[in-house]
Amino acid sequence: MALLNDTEGLSDLPVDLQNVSSMSLGAQIFIGTFLSIIIIMAVSGNILVCVAVLTDRNLRKVGNLYIVSLSFADMTLACLVMTFALTNDLLEYWPFGPQYCDTWIAFDVMCSTASILNLCAISLDRYIHIKDPLRYGRWMTKRVVTLSIGAIWVMAALVSFLPISLDLHRPQRASAAEPVDERGLPQCALDLTPLYAVVSSCISFYMPCIVMLAIYSKLYLYAKQHVESIKALSKPVMFGTIDGVAPPPACNLCHVSESKAATTVGFIVGIFLVCYVPFFCVNIVAAFCKTCVPRLVFQTLTWFGYSNSSFNPIIYSIFNVEFREAFGRILARARRACVRFCQVGLRSGRACQLKSVTSVTRLSTGSALPGADSPYVERVTAI
Repeated sequence: MALLNDTEGLSDLPVDLQNVSSMSLGAQIFIGTFLSIIIIMAVSGNILVCVAVLTDRNLRKVGNLYIVSLSFADMTLACLVMTFALTNDLLEYWPFGPQYCDTWIAFDVMCSTASILNLCAISLDRYIHIKDPLRYGRWMTKRVVTLSIGAIWVMAALVSFLPISLDLHRPQRASAAEPVDERGLPQCALDLTPLYAVVSSCISFYMPCIVMLAIYSKLYLYAKQHVESIKALSKPVMFGTIDGVAPPPACNLCHVSESKAATTVGFIVGIFLVCYVPFFCVNIVAAFCKTCVPRLVFQTLTWFGYSNSSFNPIIYSIFNVEFREAFGRILARARRACVRFCQVGLRSGRACQLKSVTSVTRLSTGSALPGADSPYVERVTAI
């Protein structure tokens, strides 16, 4: 990682973006607007997910704490990483100083690691719930889920903040000079050692992905067998049927609901892999060959991975009825609160306006006011 070593000359950096960045002003506005929409969607959508799980009775389940942890990781990534990455990419230099450059990269690695580890935990939770629902309540207690979430974040911090704080992530440079670009502007970009790139990518991405793919392969086979068993049980009977087909038992309905939940998580994992596999592949290539990956390609794949943070709430609202209903109720309450607030503000504004008009009128006439013969009243009356 190319990090700043001092902040000399930062105050003399050009202010006009047109002279600093190689992009045209129109390109800056278009790219900045597009990426800002992604950031806003990630922050607002994941806040909505957290509020829905913590406030809605139907979603207040132990296993959904993993979803809250996942949304918190995506929200943190959007607030503390994507916002600064947007400025860095538009300006094409790092204006925030050397200390936060280390912190910025560490948060990037930590949030990405926490996201995929939470997805791995969610897939395991769904598998246990579908495979053995009778023992699920004994195994996945609130204490176990809380401790596992804590372990996920500790692991993510150890992969990110520990080696970066010890300066084990970047190659040793022969010169102590500050790395700058051809314009002499300071940079803060990924410049990892091959060892750290491989180890961190395996821990943060490849190994959890292998686990998730194995779990979902077994889950798919189990769901396929379960569907066949439901078809075998659904035989025509004479009484208590609908259209000659017996209704499924309550346990079957439960399994169908859990299968839909597993499908939702499967879409989340699939989109996560599509977004992040190109970045992690290029990240390792760039560690071994510094000139093989153009800067624009690396930035594009990085933002492609960042955009995954805004997809999860959309997936929940499309594939999960409980989340969709909870989102609708939260947004309806927020809209009503906004309308009431605007109405109160409008009434207060009208009241203040009427009070002001009444005060001016009374001052202009000088009626029933102490000191009506004051110079101010005389001046107002004259006006």
